[in-house]
Amino acid sequence: MREEALLQIIDALQAGRVPQLGVEDFPCFGAQATQGNPHIAPQTAQDIAQGLTAADVPTFERALAAMREGELAWLGFKVVYDGAAAQANTDNNVTKKYGEVGSATARSGVFFCSDAKEIVASWEYSPRDTFQMKDVTRGPSMHTEQFEGLTWCSVPLFGSVRVWLLGASDVASEVAALADHVGFQVTVVDDDAAYLNEERFPLAQRILVGDFSELDGIDAAPSDYVCVLTRGHMHDPEGCLWATRHNAHYVGMMGCAGKNNTVYELCVQNGMTDAQWESVKRPIGLKFGAKTPAELAIAIVAELVDVRYRERYSEEAREKHEASLGR
Repeated sequence: MREEALLQIIDALQAGRVPQLGVEDFPCFGAQATQGNPHIAPQTAQDIAQGLTAADVPTFERALAAMREGELAWLGFKVVYDGAAAQANTDNNVTKKYGEVGSATARSGVFFCSDAKEIVASWEYSPRDTFQMKDVTRGPSMHTEQFEGLTWCSVPLFGSVRVWLLGASDVASEVAALADHVGFQVTVVDDDAAYLNEERFPLAQRILVGDFSELDGIDAAPSDYVCVLTRGHMHDPEGCLWATRHNAHYVGMMGCAGKNNTVYELCVQNGMTDAQWESVKRPIGLKFGAKTPAELAIAIVAELVDVRYRERYSEEAREKHEASLGR
């Protein structure tokens, strides 16, 4: 999502024009996100845009403010495909009751929702609408299929975390696909085009270097996560040194204790402090017996998700969430 896109939408609505909701800024309507979904397609974005008016300007202005402030917030869309069904009551014996009213309106619309549960929308919304507006921002797609006649989608207004995969190993290939799927921005670095290619990493940014000493010419941000996964562990020392020099928020390295002791010696010889070494998670990933590249990818990405969760939410908020799940 770009600030420019929100500004253009606000300008169009204020001028009485139909805004453009491009899938590059609203990927929830893109071909990849809507594949196999009979109720949402790339055209849905413009169908919704046709119904927007100047009354929706405050929603987009609130989204713009949230983006500029770096809030955990989303711009969401209610997509109605059967107005009568959307407004009918379809409570069941399992879910919480939301009264005798389904959706308050039979029309599609746009809304803003923050992690603090602030909602801004130009249209009237019922308790069930409120429940779904809050839920759709969790996944960003939770329980969208729960009630008949309508579905929901959303896009985050905050930036995604960049994950660097140093090495185009088989494990890295599996990690890249899974990390992209759960919302990370993935960049892979390797020195061999036979491994670092579109077939193995179709969704990731790819940086081919002549050798790993060229990492010094690449910048990373302190907010980035780094996974050291070089093929055969050949360049793990260069990867760890690069990540710690850039003060990456998270650094993890795969490997056994014996290999890691060797990497430690090489890193220290090249200026790494013991404190920096201790900041490297080794072995990378959550512990549950993973062995194959695909299993290791699950362990690694699960850890990345946990690190991101702890970074974004306070201990109090996490405890409240865990209590709500009964654990």
